[in-house]
Amino acid sequence: MADSGVGRPRFDHSFQAAPTRLYQSTKGCGDCSVSRSAFSFLVNPHRTPAEPFPFHAEFPPRGGAAALAALSACPRYAPTPLISLPGAAQRSGVAEVRYKDESGRFGLGSFKALGGAYAVARLLAEEVSRALGRPVGLAELARGEHAELTRRLTVVCASDGNHGRAVAAGAKVFRTRAVIYFHEGVSDGREAAVRTLGAEVVRTKGVYDESVRLAGEAAVREGWLVVSDTAAEPAGETAGVPLMVMEGYRVLVMEALDQLRAAGRPPPTHLFLQSGVGGLAAAVTAHLWSEFGADRPKVVVVEPTRADCLMRSAAAGQPVAVEGDLQTLMAGLACGEVSRVAWPVLKAGAEAFMAIDDLAAVDAMQALAEGGLGAEPIVAGESGVAGLAGLLALPLGGAEWLSLGLGPSSRVLVVGTEGATDPDIYHALVGRRVAAVG
Repeated sequence: MADSGVGRPRFDHSFQAAPTRLYQSTKGCGDCSVSRSAFSFLVNPHRTPAEPFPFHAEFPPRGGAAALAALSACPRYAPTPLISLPGAAQRSGVAEVRYKDESGRFGLGSFKALGGAYAVARLLAEEVSRALGRPVGLAELARGEHAELTRRLTVVCASDGNHGRAVAAGAKVFRTRAVIYFHEGVSDGREAAVRTLGAEVVRTKGVYDESVRLAGEAAVREGWLVVSDTAAEPAGETAGVPLMVMEGYRVLVMEALDQLRAAGRPPPTHLFLQSGVGGLAAAVTAHLWSEFGADRPKVVVVEPTRADCLMRSAAAGQPVAVEGDLQTLMAGLACGEVSRVAWPVLKAGAEAFMAIDDLAAVDAMQALAEGGLGAEPIVAGESGVAGLAGLLALPLGGAEWLSLGLGPSSRVLVVGTEGATDPDIYHALVGRRVAAVG
């Protein structure tokens, strides 16, 4: 794909990924014109494909349904589109590729609205119920019936951008104060979007994982409610809120399955899901495992090369932290430590792990914007395309492609987890403004 020449960042590829095989090709992809990019790939040595779903306590069957019922009561709720990408299917040698486009979710630009805002509502409902001595529903909170109580509370989180925006939006809807911790790598545009929603922003030095620690310390000191999408332990007090967030994430895969059924299509055989700390990938894997058992689709987890904590953890068989500045354009995935709630699910349930370079994400963004993968142009952010970019990076008929059982009858689902959440960065990478796409 030709360089647009518009504000294209420089890429430093000196970082070495986890000790797995690295593949490079410059072969084009036919009509879609996406070039092959460097990636690392690991078949999960710990997967247990035939084992019955073992995580019912953490992911109860009704959990996703409860989240869907709560979220669908919001006037702005609507299922996001499931779009066919015939160009991507042709390039990948599969029957179909479907793209779940989360860019319009609740007007917030990403799937994170499903988790962050839902967890804010759940936490506030628990606090107000405790104060009143009776159960309080989310609808009461949304109507502002207990605003005199919620205004005394503060929710706090650390974020790379989208989770903070979702928490800020939830706080605005449910009339409470929000404080969002952003590390120094979060763009000014993403900070501005959060401030527009009325939240306060605290900037921290270092990477995402440091901002998580500082937000937690502030919560203890000030008596705030932490709305975290990651957990330092697999169970106990710190696991409860991340599990609430992940319940919300299950809604998108429930929608996708319903949309496929309505179209008379069978469920996917494979999913390529981007990951930071692992929350989305684990929530989707858990839901599919619970519903389909041993016949569940194969899940491939895709990360940035410079922040491949899940791949490294899978190689080691235990959580491994990635050190350094985690510099990647895929800022929403720049996480150095896995969520201990997500890790057990992915260790046992994921089929494989991939790590891709930044150029793979940029190429996928540009191909979507040009309409080269589907029937129409699609706006997608740099973190939102990682799963799709991972699929496109696989050499057709190569060892990795074959190890996943991909073939002419395969049906692949990817999730476009964000739109252009920072329009200036989008313009720099794609070479055109959002309004000019399509």
